Amino acid sequence: VQLQASGGGSVQPGGSLRLSCAASGITLEEVYTIGWFRQAPGKEREGIGFISRAGYIYYVDSVKGRFTISRDNAKNTVYLQINNLKPEDTAVYFCAAKVGVVTDRPMGPWLLGAPQYDYWGQGTLVTVSS
Repeated sequence: VQLQASGGGSVQPGGSLRLSCAASGITLEEVYTIGWFRQAPGKEREGIGFISRAGYIYYVDSVKGRFTISRDNAKNTVYLQINNLKPEDTAVYFCAAKVGVVTDRPMGPWLLGAPQYDYWGQGTLVTVSS
């Protein structure tokens, strides 16, 4: 299983980016969730949101309204659209796949924890500055 994150770059505040996470070796229908994470310089990795194989999407409160997760099953790719970028969004963005199905608890913020995920992409750098 491989995940390839791409789409990062340098943008000015207020700009937008769409990050992609292309999966290979597994289909989006086979994973439990695809999560997006970011790690800013000197900070811990934080979960941004995830999308389940059934299409359920969850976001951490701090990104609601600006970040949108979507997917294209035909391309086996998950996207993270980021609008109105702010300097504090500067980070390396990662996607990750959780394969194991969990049946004893509902989906929720616990799926923003990095240890829940089995496979990771290499990350793509987003830099927001004027």
